[in-house]
Amino acid sequence: MVVQSRDKQFRRLGAHSVPNVSELRQNNQRHNLEGSQMPASTRKEEEAEEEGSKYEQIEWAEMLESRPPGVFYNALRLESGSNGRLFGVATPDLRLYCGSESCGGIRFFEEVGETQWLQFGAVTFFLNYRCRNCKKSPKTFAVQGIVSGTHQALVVKIGEHPSFGPPTPSRVISMIGPDRDAFLKGRRAESQGLGIGAFAYYRRVVENQKGRIIEQIAAVAARLGGKREILATFEKAAKETQFTTAIDAVKDSIPQSLMIDGHNPLMLLHGALSEGIHAQTDEGCLEIATSIRVVLTELADRISTALKDDAELKTAVSRLLNRNQTKQAPSERSE
Repeated sequence: MVVQSRDKQFRRLGAHSVPNVSELRQNNQRHNLEGSQMPASTRKEEEAEEEGSKYEQIEWAEMLESRPPGVFYNALRLESGSNGRLFGVATPDLRLYCGSESCGGIRFFEEVGETQWLQFGAVTFFLNYRCRNCKKSPKTFAVQGIVSGTHQALVVKIGEHPSFGPPTPSRVISMIGPDRDAFLKGRRAESQGLGIGAFAYYRRVVENQKGRIIEQIAAVAARLGGKREILATFEKAAKETQFTTAIDAVKDSIPQSLMIDGHNPLMLLHGALSEGIHAQTDEGCLEIATSIRVVLTELADRISTALKDDAELKTAVSRLLNRNQTKQAPSERSE
């Protein structure tokens, strides 16, 4: 029952194509037969050293924090102790991104639960972490590999949730709204080097949410005192089904504060989306997909900053006016 539940959890995390652990176990058994004349303890040590030397040696904590799934590593200090037959899985504190409103940056994550004790050999296990600061954001790792009795751990992350890769700012998710899941799928494809998949997802997001993006640009224009006819043009463009027509209508009305390196962000996105998937290699699609994500992220950041600055200014002005009125009130009563 435990194995079945772990398999279900693994499928939810999203499997990566990795070497089969059962094959590694069979190889170990074959080596044992071939070297049956050697003492068992010596044979184990030599096999572990030989197998581990083929892979990059890395600290267990660093592998969890910064290495992508699907790659085997010789993990150091994976064991927190052993009794000869079982070993404890080390759960070091990790520095990971926390996307909660109270954090929004790199924070320490701590493992939730008790130490797992496993038999040496082929293993599959899960680690559940949580942000130590906000106590809300979770992080789950699925790990598989072979752990010998000689402090050699040949392991691979077969999945993690939230997915591996640079964090996606909450302001980007807010800007794209209903297509959040499609954007995150594109982000996962990009982090795994799947250019065509990433491009297709990002293209769908921009085309589906072009009206929403234009509406948020219009909100900035309104905050900056845009004329009524300009705001009406934005409103009409947001309802336009043709991306090219919508861009042409508002291309001269984009607030200067939203220009990216002097360029209209909508025209940058449209130019990238005009590239056909079939005319590009997977590497070419990956470059375009990355550029789309970077422009979207920068645009979302600039929109958020413009609206936030205006809101903070209004709050500050209101606060000062209220203080002045409070000071004036006693003198008015005395008169």
